[in-house]
Amino acid sequence: MTRPPETLDRAELDPVTLAILKGRFEQIADEMDATLFRAAFNPIIAEAHDASHGLYDAVTGETLAQGKSGLPIFVGVMAFAVKAVIDRAGEPKDGDVWIFNDPYLGGTHLSDFRLVKPYFWEGKLFCYLASVGHWHDVGGNVPGNYNPVATESFQEGMLIPPVKLYDAGEYRGDIVEILSANSRLPGSLYGDLQGQIGALDLGAQRMDALLAEYGAETCAAAFRALKASAAEIMRSEIRALPDGTVSAEDFLDNDGIVDAPLRIALDMTVEGDRLVLDFSRSSPACAGPVNIARSTTVAACYVALKHVFGDVPANAGVLEPVDVVTDPASLLAVEAPKPVGGYTETILRLIDVVFQAVAQLAPERANACAYGTINALSLAGTRADGRRWVMFSFFGGGHGGHSDGDGLSHGNAPISTATIPPLEILEAAYPVRFTEWALRPGSGGDGAHRGGLGAVYEIELLEEQADLFLFGERGRFPPKGINGGGDAARNRFLHPVGGEMVEPPMTSKLHGAKLKRGERVRLETPGGGGYGDPARRPAEARKRDEEQGYV
Repeated sequence: MTRPPETLDRAELDPVTLAILKGRFEQIADEMDATLFRAAFNPIIAEAHDASHGLYDAVTGETLAQGKSGLPIFVGVMAFAVKAVIDRAGEPKDGDVWIFNDPYLGGTHLSDFRLVKPYFWEGKLFCYLASVGHWHDVGGNVPGNYNPVATESFQEGMLIPPVKLYDAGEYRGDIVEILSANSRLPGSLYGDLQGQIGALDLGAQRMDALLAEYGAETCAAAFRALKASAAEIMRSEIRALPDGTVSAEDFLDNDGIVDAPLRIALDMTVEGDRLVLDFSRSSPACAGPVNIARSTTVAACYVALKHVFGDVPANAGVLEPVDVVTDPASLLAVEAPKPVGGYTETILRLIDVVFQAVAQLAPERANACAYGTINALSLAGTRADGRRWVMFSFFGGGHGGHSDGDGLSHGNAPISTATIPPLEILEAAYPVRFTEWALRPGSGGDGAHRGGLGAVYEIELLEEQADLFLFGERGRFPPKGINGGGDAARNRFLHPVGGEMVEPPMTSKLHGAKLKRGERVRLETPGGGGYGDPARRPAEARKRDEEQGYV
């Protein structure tokens, strides 16, 4: 007699079948990622891969499987997002697709649009498929949506609560018209949306084939087994750490409104096989857009732990033995309408303090701090033929040294597996020319293992004029070294004012500056912190650093 899926014990799955199903689940998410990357109009998705896909639990919304190319930061937040749809949907219908970007309901910021699709097999809800991608422009005061002076979410872009894009298979064109009417680049929006729809359709087709081959009962048991395995692996990793409480803190330059630093503080406690990450001492919610929702804080903790414990699988089981504590009044647990557009800068600092805390308990496991800012730069204007253009991009820097070697030079931020958009793509798409794209000598922190180098970017405007915006960090507080390693160089941004190149008053944030044809902006990004006492760096390594121009 065939038992219902929930009664098949995971112990009854042989290891080979479980390994095959794990690979199949991940392959489905990988194919969904690849489908969107190939179809998207927006370079931030098509080239930088700022998107993610996964399979999610039909009841709790928890992450069951995620692709290897998607952003790790979305593992945690998408579980909250899918649960928001579950709570809203009531009794979902086959063919439904929900769309939203509400950053307080399992979101990150308004640029990240989520599509959630209930997947049915033989008339019964089996799981959810979900897609998230960073859209090019979703309205608001700043093209590209990184508004460094926003004081409420209404100034950051359009906020869409969970609504149906498809109702039992019927396409809601009116929803698309509303979305398009609120974007400076409706063509890009439409292309990215269709790419996400295509990714969900492909995911459903692949799930059909998988369940037809193995059956719902076996696949459901595999999901439970993989979650339990991830939880046990994480517990074993925590047990390997010494018990005790350690503390770390770091700072954001400012919130873009008030020129005062903001503290990100962590008290980390290990007790047996449980880990408590307590951020209660962090600064209160602020006026500007470096606040984040609690779901984003939880997701950032997952990413930090995944860096420390690299063998832990990417599903909800990872967080079972981990408690994340936040003060509801802090900038790490805000609700609407507090602005959250610069969430990337804050979660990078969360990752930094986790690295610093782990270094006190298990130095061999920790990385020194990476460069700590995506440097979201927007240039926007109108071409001679009247077409609007918006160049939004993020930029690389150095990663921290670690026990096994030097940090990576010119890498992307450790919140993601995204890539830095190539200059050839940016120059082909927008009226700009990169007059410099190079490593920044001396920007990595010294140490037994040197921090990676940051980069130098100089960009010249080729159109008549453009508006200029920057949302960055690490202009005043450098990326820290660990275990005696040195700090890295700070972030530096220069733009023309009255014929001179100057830094913004807020150092790392700039709103509404003007650029004329032939004028340039210059960005010098931080390196990574150093690892270990610099006196222990071998002489041959220092000689190589000098020969290759790293220092």
